[in-house]
Amino acid sequence: MNREHKKIEYIKGYYRNHPCQESFTCKNCGWTVSPAGAGSEHRNHCNNCLHSLHLDIEPGDREADCGGLMEPVAVWVRKNGEWAVIHRCKRCGMMSSNRVAADDNPIKLMSIAMKPIAHPPFPVERMEEISNILK
Repeated sequence: MNREHKKIEYIKGYYRNHPCQESFTCKNCGWTVSPAGAGSEHRNHCNNCLHSLHLDIEPGDREADCGGLMEPVAVWVRKNGEWAVIHRCKRCGMMSSNRVAADDNPIKLMSIAMKPIAHPPFPVERMEEISNILK
């Protein structure tokens, strides 16, 4: 990285208005992640395992001092139908939402989306008993 680029990289809010051009190696799975194929100008998580790093307080500001690994814990659907991944920092617990990239691993996305169905907060074998009580 040349000195001029390093100087630009740390200007507050730089990544809000400038596309991410650098590839990076995922700290969770070791996958080489490139900006190409994301479907947007901002790549902020691994397209293989969906993990991220806690770098921002507000999107693109690079102001977070934590640097912890952000684990994908859920997905949600925005009003316009676009999917987003909910990340939780393993170090400090902060949560954030990141839009799904065009080349994200669909199997990983679906496994996260199905987690509440696969592991409900109540015993499935008692569903009939519970529904009879609620009648």
